Amino acid sequence: MHAERRDRIRPLIAAHGLDGLLVTSLPNIRYLCGFSGSNAVLYVSGSDAFDDVIATDGRYAVQVSEESGDLPVLLDRSTVPALAAALVTHGIAAVLVEDSITLQVHCEVRAAMREVRVEAGIVERTRILKDPGELELLGRACSITAASLTLLLDEIRVGWTEIQCARRLEQIFGELGADDRAFETIVGSGPNSAIPHHQPTARPLGVGDLVVVDAGAKCAGYHADMTRTVVVGREPEPWQSQIHQHVLTAQQAGIDAAKAGADVAGIDAAARCVIEAAGFGAFFAHGLGHGVGLEIHEAPMVGARSVGRIDRGTPITIEPGIYLPGQGGVRIEDTIVVESGGSRVLTVARRDLQVVG
Repeated sequence: MHAERRDRIRPLIAAHGLDGLLVTSLPNIRYLCGFSGSNAVLYVSGSDAFDDVIATDGRYAVQVSEESGDLPVLLDRSTVPALAAALVTHGIAAVLVEDSITLQVHCEVRAAMREVRVEAGIVERTRILKDPGELELLGRACSITAASLTLLLDEIRVGWTEIQCARRLEQIFGELGADDRAFETIVGSGPNSAIPHHQPTARPLGVGDLVVVDAGAKCAGYHADMTRTVVVGREPEPWQSQIHQHVLTAQQAGIDAAKAGADVAGIDAAARCVIEAAGFGAFFAHGLGHGVGLEIHEAPMVGARSVGRIDRGTPITIEPGIYLPGQGGVRIEDTIVVESGGSRVLTVARRDLQVVG
């Protein structure tokens, strides 16, 4: 599997006329060889004339052999200089590097190599389409996320703090089999629900508050992403029901538009026009969604200025919102995967405006 992925990018490397690609992005390294440690650099050759090789340090000697057993391994704490020097001794002196490389690492490679060229997106473009194994792992993370959020909403009560909600949800992730949280859990209550990426505080949930919970579980490196908005302690006020219904209608329009071959900006427009027609366009200021996988935000971005078309096998989020400053906000988000005749929702749970607590 990993060798096949490396083979798919060799022609992209060779097209640049250089020897190979140094991969320093940890998600890209995991995608190409399975290694999940925190210190590594991977060399992928542009041809079969020289072996691919991974460099890491002694802390990961056992782990790298288990996760990347098909690759030669160089163990050295200074991974990049050590690998660059080893490559030069074998006549490798012209390489591509990723655009995410740090200035220090770039200087280290340039000091050893005859030619170093920065190129963006070689691996990331390959990662957009997920294979069946990846979709299985992503689906597991999404199922755990949906089940965990459902359990949390059954538990929370008036007076719980935003932080308490966030930490309890993350605990449930672990109880249901997740490896970790996919990102820092967002919980915003009352006026804080109008802040799209609010960091949880000690604010207690009050009667009548809208509460936005945006979270995801992570399984074997794959990230889920899901948001639900609820009201605490009493039936919603008319304005709360109104904006929730607009967001729900917009989200369904976005899901319906997400078909193989669809224009990415058109998917955003399908949802955005619903909110604009309702008079709340100025209160939906972010893109409709993004790709997910080994990173929580990866290509393709789904927004008004996005370009290109979406292909079958691409997982994305659909997450419209309406945020009324100082009053409250609503966001509804699901992770979906685009298929031939439409899309399939991976984070399956109630989307109506529930009363909790």
